[in-house]
Formats: sequence, C-alpha cells, structure tokens
Amino acid sequence: MSGTIVVGVDGSATARKAAEAARDLATALGATLHVVSAFDSERSEFFSSGSDKWLVSDADKAEHVARTVADTLGGDIKITHSAAAGRPADALIREAISKEARVIVVGNRRMRGIGRVLGSVANSVAHSAPCDVYIANTYDAD
Repeated sequence: MSGTIVVGVDGSATARKAAEAARDLATALGATLHVVSAFDSERSEFFSSGSDKWLVSDADKAEHVARTVADTLGGDIKITHSAAAGRPADALIREAISKEARVIVVGNRRMRGIGRVLGSVANSVAHSAPCDVYIANTYDAD
C-alpha cells in the first residue's frame, strides 16, 4: 500500500501518541503521513515590541502545532503538515478527501464515560470518513 495517512493533532499528549501510531502505520505501509491541526476561527491578534509588529492568528498557531509534531516524528517516510479550518472531525475528513487518503488515524480520547455521550473526534470521523479509520489507543498518554 502507498498513498497517504492523515492524522490530527492538537498539541496534547494523546494526539502525540496517535501521531506516533500513524507514523508507525505509514512506515509499515510505505505511505506518506499528513499531520493536520484544526482551528475553529479566523481570530487574530497583533503583538508589538518597539517598532516590530506581529500578527498571530489561530491558523498560525495550528500550523505551528502541525509543523512541530511533523518535524519531531522522524522516521524514513515522507511527512507533510497543514492547518485546516473547522471543527477537528470535519477538518480531518476534508483533508482526507483532498489528499485522497487511505486511512485517517485518530486517538480514542473522550470515547469513554460522558465523552462518549457528548461525542468525540474519533466517533465523528468513524461515522463520516471517506476511507478507513484507525483508532489508536491513547488512554495512557495523559
């Protein structure tokens, strides 16, 4: 198998563990790994120091998270990254469609207890994915 595997990250330990599982799966299958971080709004803030000014947006923060995880995963595979607008499950599904992904990897965070009733990214992705979904066990990450 070749193709692309998409994984979502948000900077948490559980997302990191899912990304590591996705890297291992991509390595075993000879696939490209695409790391995605979702952002929910187009909010931005200006920061300044002396005459220097910076504009920082939610998209920039999400891009930074995705890039940081992608850069630290290592391995012998091609790893790409991006930020995607929208709720995490929706953003992952859109990225999977655009990349023609064969697999989406998500962690199983919030799939127990009240989180199961309220919903989780894994549950939403599993019900709407255009491809296979791999749910990584991330309970011991936090």
